[in-house]
Amino acid sequence: MSATRSGLLNLEIDLLRTFVTIAEARSFTRAGERLGRSQSAISLQMRRLEDRLGRRLLSRDPRHVVLTAEGEAILPQARRILRLNDEIVSQLAEEDLAGEVRLGAPEDFATVHLPEILGAFARAHPKVSLAVTCDLTLHLLDRLRDGALDLALIKREPMGPDIGVRVWREPLVWAAADRGVLEPGGVAPLVVAPSPCVYRKRAITALESAGRSWRAAYTSPSLAGQHAALRAGLGITVLPRDMTPADLVVLGAEDGLPPLPDAEIALLRAPTAVPPAAERLADFVLSSLDRGQAMPP
Repeated sequence: MSATRSGLLNLEIDLLRTFVTIAEARSFTRAGERLGRSQSAISLQMRRLEDRLGRRLLSRDPRHVVLTAEGEAILPQARRILRLNDEIVSQLAEEDLAGEVRLGAPEDFATVHLPEILGAFARAHPKVSLAVTCDLTLHLLDRLRDGALDLALIKREPMGPDIGVRVWREPLVWAAADRGVLEPGGVAPLVVAPSPCVYRKRAITALESAGRSWRAAYTSPSLAGQHAALRAGLGITVLPRDMTPADLVVLGAEDGLPPLPDAEIALLRAPTAVPPAAERLADFVLSSLDRGQAMPP
């Protein structure tokens, strides 16, 4: 790796792309398939990158590839470098990226976090049309499997790396219009989406594990409908902390409610080959969400 006059080393884009692809695929074999290289070539590139940085970025065992602390720390920056590189190449290309990308996402995440990201992508690639579908996670998984989507952002339980690439983690909270909605020790009235819904499952599992009775006071597939029911004082719900409207009250242990595990959002690609525009959007979403939040290991 060459050094500048100031003594700093220049990182090679190909090496960073290999590192990011391995980090997402958690497999040298799958990374090689995605990049069109052999497993030995992928291993060689990773050794070159680690040698030049003087840091071990990946921990390998016979079954898994895991990021080290140093690997986790530089992954967001590596994605940003690749995004900027790809934007420059795209702008200078004679023919810009074109086609349609079919993206699925949960309604709440799409409403709060995606508009700015998708707007920036559309401005960078004006010949790409975006078709966004908002639905429950299990329905999005069905659409992805059936070939109706190219990419999907899904809510998931904390799980192994083989189920998508984790792009977001956030604490979940109990929310209501006011504390008076919940009677001390009484049956907890829930405002929820219909089953299957990850947050519905989280709420019920947490209450039952704590020995707290509950009832479904209001069920709606619409996020706006759920928020309206909460503001009308019909019950309590589970929401990501960042997606909780400012006019709702966050409840907790002092209200007799159990703690909740963090929310996770993962990005999945269709099982068949996705078009180049979809791959570009996947990279753009990953790097953009990395800018918004440093994910814990």
